[in-house]
Amino acid sequence: MKRIKGRLTVTVLLSALVFLVLFLALLLGGSTVFLLVRIGVLSTPPKMYYAVFYMAGASLLIGAVLAAVSGRFALKPIRTLIAQMQRLASGDLQARLEFHEPYAHIPAYTELSDGFNKMAQELQNTELLRSDFINNFSHEFKTPIVSIAGFAKLLKRGNLTEQQRVEYLDIIEEESMRLSEMATNVLNLTKIENQSILTDRTEYNLSEQLRASILLLERKWSKKRLQWQLELGEHRITANEELLKQVWINLLDNAIKFSPEDGTIGVQIAERGGVLSISVRNAGTTIPRQEQEKIFRKFYQADTSHSSEGNGIGLAIVKRVVELHQGAVEVHSENGGTTFTVTLSTCSEEGGKRA
Repeated sequence: MKRIKGRLTVTVLLSALVFLVLFLALLLGGSTVFLLVRIGVLSTPPKMYYAVFYMAGASLLIGAVLAAVSGRFALKPIRTLIAQMQRLASGDLQARLEFHEPYAHIPAYTELSDGFNKMAQELQNTELLRSDFINNFSHEFKTPIVSIAGFAKLLKRGNLTEQQRVEYLDIIEEESMRLSEMATNVLNLTKIENQSILTDRTEYNLSEQLRASILLLERKWSKKRLQWQLELGEHRITANEELLKQVWINLLDNAIKFSPEDGTIGVQIAERGGVLSISVRNAGTTIPRQEQEKIFRKFYQADTSHSSEGNGIGLAIVKRVVELHQGAVEVHSENGGTTFTVTLSTCSEEGGKRA
């Protein structure tokens, strides 16, 4: 009832505005004629005064009716827009804006409906990703916690061989590291999303940073007996060293995760004209073309079966960090191979990129 009253109020106000314009025009015209008659410029018989008054009254009445009708007609698209916005604000993400004839083919209304529907679709996609993330993240957190609790109970009971005790402790350590990595990724994403200016830029050896990142992940790739093809050379860059480290860790970890056992991962740095191209390629499942643009979104996981570890945060961090460095990241996946390529200037502009 409150919404209906609000819409009626808008209609009445617009109608009153139209009526006021008509009334002022009629009053101005009538006053001009009356003044001209009074000063003798125009001469008119007395009965003409009555005719003018009757015409004025009829004009006001007709004007009021026309103002009410035209105001309601003109406000119909606005009422439709308000109704859909209220649906969207109340949480109904299925709300879509559609104008019917005669508004459907007016360019301004078409642009308005397209923009509204695109916004609603993006909100719906974000909500779906958020919901999936909560489910996935809860599952990813629960699994190592259950493992840690289970093996801790076994250790507490005792009566274990030394080999069993070491094995259980290794599992607890590994699962604890998984929890730590997930928490760190969430915190890092939150931090860099709120960062609009690139700070703490230093000049350092990028090739050495990549080699160190590979060594940090040795436990993961040695388990799968992976081989490395490295073409790193010696390249230096001026950037935020800690942020770019997150980029390489996430890309390398991603390559390790999706590589088959006894596979090969290639890492290459190429420099041309002050621009560095860093490529990380691995064999494995091909990412469908329609999925390639989505994998950099927050919480998105191309592996809908959740058979592999991950929560859809790593590549979102990669994209945001590269954007802060005024660079670009691309993915190319076909014929059972995937390559991520990061393009960076050897010396990014002072201050970085504003969000």
